Amino acid sequence: MDVITVDRRTYLRSASRITVLAHLLGLTALVLLIFWLLHYREGLDLDSENPSRVFNVHPFLMYFGFIFFAAEAMMVYKTIPAEHQVQKFVHLFFNLVSLVLGIVGIHAVFKYHDKLHLEDMTSLHSWIGMVTFCLFILQWLFGFSFFLFSQASTVNTRARALPWHVNGGRALLYMAICAAETGLMQKATYLRLGGSRESHLMNVLGVLILLFGITVDISVALARCI
Repeated sequence: MDVITVDRRTYLRSASRITVLAHLLGLTALVLLIFWLLHYREGLDLDSENPSRVFNVHPFLMYFGFIFFAAEAMMVYKTIPAEHQVQKFVHLFFNLVSLVLGIVGIHAVFKYHDKLHLEDMTSLHSWIGMVTFCLFILQWLFGFSFFLFSQASTVNTRARALPWHVNGGRALLYMAICAAETGLMQKATYLRLGGSRESHLMNVLGVLILLFGITVDISVALARCI
């Protein structure tokens, strides 16, 4: 019994530290993203006549609105001490915010394409991103139907569905990060930045986003061991 108690405390401390690190990496990536868009890319404005400013809403909302909030939803459910029902509602709400802001972010890139008369959905980045977002919507509906209201499904049904929901969420986080990384690569190639300072900044941003996803996943995995 003492060994089990020590192990639980060890996991708790580890999960807490990794969660703090995940937040630091996520917020650092956000600051760097904002700096890049404001300093190098003319800022962001969805209603601007400047197509570049319209486009810039896309990377901002797909990271901060979609990836960051989805990751927060994962961490708040497993690492924040609260009543289980409260955790579920906050988890659901954060994912809903992620979904809504993601829709606006996708709208921004389609609007940018319309302004420049470009074709939609032609790149690997767009394919991965759209598949990820569609699966995210299904994941949200799945979680809402099975887990928010206990009367909507039996205990056995929820028990069988839970591993799929948890691991599906983790997979979607990595898919979203993959979309972000390919998006940065596509943008850098389009701009032909070479070895410029902006190119180095984008590389650092990509690494931070990847590390953010990894630490979020580890944080949630450790918390599940408690």
